[in-house]
This record gives sequence, structure tokens and C-alpha cells, in this order.
Amino acid sequence: MFLKKNIIQHQQNIEKLIIDYKLLKKAMNFLCKKRIIKAGGINMEWWKKSVVYQIYVKSFQDSNNDGVGDLQGIISRLDYLKTLGVDVLWLTPIFKSPNDDNGYDISDYRSIQSEFGTMSDFEELLDKAHQKDIKIILDLVFNHTSDEHFWFQESQKSKNNPYRDYYIWKEGNEGDVPNNWTSCFQGSAWELDEKTNEYYLHLFSKKQPDLNWENPALRQELYKMINWWLDKGIAGFRVDAINFIKKDQRYLDGPVDGQDGLSACFAYSRNQPGIEVFFDELKKETFEKHNCMTVAEAVGVQYKDLGIFIGEQGCFSMMFDFNYCNFDISEDEEWFKRQDWTTKQFKELLFTSQREVQKLGWIASFLENHDQPRAIDKFVLDKKNHNYYSQTMLAGMFFNLRGTPFIYQGEEIGMENFERESIDEFDDIGSHGQYQRALEEGFTKEEAIHFLNLRSRDNTRTPMQWDSSEYAGFSNHKPWLKMTGSQDKINVENQFNDPNSIYSFYKKMISIRKQEDTLVYGDFEEVNTVDDVIGYKRTYQGQEIICLCNFTNNEQPIPDIQGNILLDNYNNYNPTTLKPYQFIMIKK
Repeated sequence: MFLKKNIIQHQQNIEKLIIDYKLLKKAMNFLCKKRIIKAGGINMEWWKKSVVYQIYVKSFQDSNNDGVGDLQGIISRLDYLKTLGVDVLWLTPIFKSPNDDNGYDISDYRSIQSEFGTMSDFEELLDKAHQKDIKIILDLVFNHTSDEHFWFQESQKSKNNPYRDYYIWKEGNEGDVPNNWTSCFQGSAWELDEKTNEYYLHLFSKKQPDLNWENPALRQELYKMINWWLDKGIAGFRVDAINFIKKDQRYLDGPVDGQDGLSACFAYSRNQPGIEVFFDELKKETFEKHNCMTVAEAVGVQYKDLGIFIGEQGCFSMMFDFNYCNFDISEDEEWFKRQDWTTKQFKELLFTSQREVQKLGWIASFLENHDQPRAIDKFVLDKKNHNYYSQTMLAGMFFNLRGTPFIYQGEEIGMENFERESIDEFDDIGSHGQYQRALEEGFTKEEAIHFLNLRSRDNTRTPMQWDSSEYAGFSNHKPWLKMTGSQDKINVENQFNDPNSIYSFYKKMISIRKQEDTLVYGDFEEVNTVDDVIGYKRTYQGQEIICLCNFTNNEQPIPDIQGNILLDNYNNYNPTTLKPYQFIMIKK
């Protein structure tokens, strides 16, 4: 009897522990979703400690030898990504698309593009990534759809169609377009539909009609789709062109700013007053219900408006800040309007971004992405200085800033821009638009091609270079986009087991960040240095980590800082001088 009572009591104790555990787990999940778990006054959201790797799916790995990357290709490289140390994969759009803008023109939000695979392939990727503790976020485009989307096809049928108001339709202005806005891909932002004799707005390609966010029914359709993907198990979204969703409802003409007689649309279609109303609803209906990571692509946001996007009241976990990224071109983002710059000027832009974001929220730190050229070609103009030291200096400079670091495929091995001789060698729709704009503004064909070689989005969309073979281990078939031609020197195979490679440097940085909470949660402070040296420190719980970066091919003086050397791309630290393109990280 005594034994029986002890067994019963033991069982009851176990049951109580299980109940207590479930209640605790439930409470923790609630707190996570509300993003209010803190340690020492610091928000400890999972995505702050993460390292993100961006995959341009079409160019990462081809598994079926059709020259196009795919989901099974990513699955085959999961061990590589795990070994590198990344925690999150950001996949560029994988949804069904006619590929007018390489997937950023979505025709079905709930179907997988056939050249990438099937929904079963995606679910397999999701499952196998999770087995390796790797999360996946998707690239979500909902400023616009493809003109082949069901909604738009219905919208075209008549002015009275229930889907008509899902898009922005306007009557012509005295037989011409409704206003003089130019699209981001050049030409008028309006396209005439002859059947209904009205124009639809497309701030990007004419095959990318803008959605009408003023319509509540449309917004609810988008929220259902977002929650459907989050319920499937993805970790969140990078949200494309999100600050375009609110337009100036007056649709006024803008001042003519080019030979085409048109006006850049940005002043009337980007970062408009009232966009925060849409953001609040979006957050409440979707993101707030999930412990997810969201990243806003928002060009041209003024720092006074950051609170709309990030922070306690903002819609997104973090955002990309392009105020320091597009330092080499003009504000209207015309590639042929080149701007000279100095390290001092770039440093001021970078540090301003860090200080302003730090006041209220979080940032996504990056050097490269699918819309930018390779960093080495942007920051180090003389190719004679493209080497291990300049590449790793740039890597150290950006990776250890305050924010979640994003690595773009190929960046970890130092891939570079290509050189093309003809416009026919470019795939990117934006490059073709910029080429025509340069010619309109009086530049020669040779000059226009030069601008594209510097800035084209194709620079980072070339196939990943895994080895030195003809197609770089990406495929056994001619790839959809021409190779850079540098795969004999720059590839994963050459660097993977080399402790002194760019790849190994990235791997070391990732490992150090995982060990040092100061590099995750630490505050950012500027270190006073000479103009050509970028110096900053991260401080957290009485610890300091200092980063110093020489942006030149000459030795530069630095403050005498003593401490433990965490990382040095020379492995030869002089406390008073930095060698050419030297990067040093010191823990005090």
C-alpha cells in the first residue's frame, strides 16, 4: 500500500511538472510573439543573433542541368551553408512568375515557379534546413503583381469587375497618360488598356501593375496569403519595395527631370504620409501573430521617419538603410550620374545610419545584394588592389556593425563584377532601362556599357562559383546568365580548406560573433581616427570590442589600443599603424 501511494504521488508530481512546463512554454511563446523578452534591458529576439545568407535561387545551384538554379540545388548545398555558420536563408522570389523581372513579378503567391521545383521540393528544403537549425525567409513582393496574375486578368475584363479596384486604374488626361511619372525601369509609369480605354499604374515594368492598397478587400487577400506561408513554417519575409505601397492620391504631374519629358515618381509614390496606417494593420493582421523575422526594403526613408518601420511601434523587425549604400550615385538613382566620394564621406554616412537606427530599433547590415554590384568593385575602384586584404577589410567593416549581418551568395569567396561589351549580354530589365536613359542623355554606347559594368544588377546575379570548371560547378549546362569568367581563380573549392582564404575569414567572423554577445547586443560608438580609417567600437556589459579598417593601399596611423586580438587579416598587428587594407578587431 505504501509503495502504491508513493507511485501515485510520483505520477502526480510528474504531471504537475508537465503542466508547469507547458504553461511556461506557452508564456514564453507569447512573450516572444510580443517581442518583449529582455535580458539586462536588451531585447533578445532570435533574429538579432542570427547571420543571414541571401540566395539568388536562379543562380545558386542547378540540380537538373537545365542551366537554372533550383530548390533541390539549395538542398544539396545545405551542409556548405551549415559549415559556414549561417542561421537563416533568404530566398529571392520562388513564386510562380513569367520572369519579366526575374521573379519579382508574381503571378501566383501560393505556387512554386516550375523551373525551381514543386511545393514538395520546397517543403523538403524547409524540413531539411530545420534539421540543421537553419531558418528560411522568403522574398515577398506586394507593391505589385505580374500582369499574368488572376487578379489583374480579371481586373482587365471590365470597369465593373470585382477585381478592378485591386489595381490603380485612371482615365487619360486629354488623350495622353494620366500624369508624367516615369517608372523605375524608365518610360511612362502608365500603360493603356485598349479594351477598357483606361491606364493602369506600374512603377516598375509594364508587366508589374501596382496593387491598390487603398482597397481593404485587397489588403485582406494579402494578409491571408502571408499567414498561409507563416503557418507553413517559414521564419519570415524580406519585403520588397514596401515603401511604395502608398501613393499620393492626387496623382499630380511632377517637374520634368530628363530629356524624355517625364518626372521621377519617387516624390509621389514612396514614403508617403499615411503609409503607417497600412503598416499598423499589416503588423496586426500578420507579423504580430507569429514569432517571425521581417526585413523592409525601403529606399529613401528619412531618419525622422524610422519609427514607422522599426522599433517598438514599427512594423518590421529591421530594415535595410540605403542612405549609406548608394553613395556613388545621385539621389534619383541614375547610374550614369556618378558621384566622387571619399572614405571620410562614406564614414559619415555609415556612422550616421548606425547612430540614428540605434536610437530606436534594429538594422540589417549588408555589403551586397541582388540589386547591388559586387562590393569590391564599388569600394575599391582600382582592380590592382582587389585582393584578400581589401576583400576581408570590407567584410570586417560591415559584418561587425550593430545589426543583423546579411551575406550575399559569393560574397564569402570574393566574387567580382564582370565585364560585358554589348547590351545584348545583359539580362536585367533595369540595366536595359538605364542603358537607354544614358543614350537619351547624350552618352555614347561605350560610356553607357561602362556604367552598366559598374552598376548592373546582373553583376551579383551571375552563377555561384563552386569550382574552376567551365560552368563553375553550378551546372553541367550553359547557365541562364553568362559566367564572370573568374571561376578559375575565385571559387569555393580553392578556398574551402585554405585557412588564409576569404571564405575562412568569413567563417571566423561568424564564429566570433556567435561567441561574443558584445558584437550582437553591444552599443555602437565611433572611434576617432584619420579620415581614411573607419574605426568604431561595440560596448556591452562592461566589455569593448574595437574594429579598425584601413580603406587605402597605404599605411595609416591609428590610436594605440591594447587588448586581445580577436581577428586580424594580416596576423601582424602594430598598435600604431595599419597596413594597406588591414582590418583589426580588438577586445579590451
